[in-house]
Amino acid sequence: MTVWMRPERRPGLSREQIVAAALELLDGEGVDALSMRKLGTRLGAGATSMYTHVASKDELIELVVDEVYGEVEPPEPDEYWRSAVTGYAHSLRSALLRHPWMGSVLGEAGVAYLGPNMLRLTEAVLATFEAGGFGLEAADRALHAVVAYVVGVSTSEAAWLTTLARSGQNEQEWTDRLWPAAERAVRDYPRQRQLYAARRNRDRGADRDEEFAVGLDCVLDGVTARLG
Repeated sequence: MTVWMRPERRPGLSREQIVAAALELLDGEGVDALSMRKLGTRLGAGATSMYTHVASKDELIELVVDEVYGEVEPPEPDEYWRSAVTGYAHSLRSALLRHPWMGSVLGEAGVAYLGPNMLRLTEAVLATFEAGGFGLEAADRALHAVVAYVVGVSTSEAAWLTTLARSGQNEQEWTDRLWPAAERAVRDYPRQRQLYAARRNRDRGADRDEEFAVGLDCVLDGVTARLG
């Protein structure tokens, strides 16, 4: 059973309070730290109170994932379709980077697919593709291609940034420490040696932004040529 089929009950502790506390816990400690008991302790509530709103940790994650989707900016209906989808993709990436645990749960069956925020976003993006000349089936395939790209790139990026945060170093410090070893490792590989030399003093955060934008353009070029 999905949480979206469960009627909401309000015996004092609200579903909104539970979701907000769970989101705070997930952002601070990750998926492995989330449990109904730990969340109940944080809220000063017993497990029984929690289970009147959600039957399991899986249902709780459904709710929290949809809460994050509520942070994503939907496309503007009167904007040129490609600009609108680009803005949506960048907003989705930002949400995934703010909540780095998301990538580890999005593949689970049923997660947020029936959530109101997810449904609103999906409808808005489908309408945007349709306005750009895509048929509905083509619009659906294009949406899946864009989301797969954003989730794939952002999940890897979030994992890297999480590792970096745990190290206590910023990105520039990490890069400066690692770079000499990397340059030695690629000495016998001329193309990679050239790439490393060109990127030696570049801002890695800006590089990641640019790489994401270029990759997204390639995806949109592809869906345009194939489906548009």
